[in-house]
Amino acid sequence: MPTPAHHTRPAERTLAAGTLPVAATLLTGTVAFYITLVAFGNITDFGTNQQFVRHVLSMDTTFKDDNLMWRAVESTAVQDAAYVGIIVWETLAGLILVAATVLWVRALRRPALVRLARQAGTIGLLMILVLFGVGFIGVGGEWFAMWQSKAWNGLDAATRVITLAGIVLVVTHLPFTGTPAHPAPDTQDTKGTQGADGEEAAAGATG
Repeated sequence: MPTPAHHTRPAERTLAAGTLPVAATLLTGTVAFYITLVAFGNITDFGTNQQFVRHVLSMDTTFKDDNLMWRAVESTAVQDAAYVGIIVWETLAGLILVAATVLWVRALRRPALVRLARQAGTIGLLMILVLFGVGFIGVGGEWFAMWQSKAWNGLDAATRVITLAGIVLVVTHLPFTGTPAHPAPDTQDTKGTQGADGEEAAAGATG
């Protein structure tokens, strides 16, 4: 006889909470929450990071090596256009990751949605990796020598974001099953039933 449903459900919920789909849901939601807050902050407090972008592109706080200063962008219009582009990119990434999080939540009950959730999450996470890896570390850190600046250096923050997004990307691509395994039937009750059936069969054979 199978174990009663009211005894197995709490155990099933506990096991389900430790599955990879739940981890992918929470981790994707974490990155979505973070990048959405970043975009919101840049929109509502436009001037703070506007100055950051301007200083990085103008290279005015670097060592001002003559072999590098030709890379500096002095036009404030170009600087502000780059900043707006960053905000747009962050906003799109945030929206995609929010959608991916919703898909992951739905996939917990409908495993067929796992593939779609994984695809959406991958796009959003790759956008994060491109922005902070290519944009901040590659272009800002190396091309515009941001590493030389003590006042306007975002390399540590960019590295943290890349690490988080990279870990989430790996977790969401780990192989896993969409539904938890069903609990095995109560072997003690099964043996008891088989024993009773065996005794009835023996009685019939000797009767």
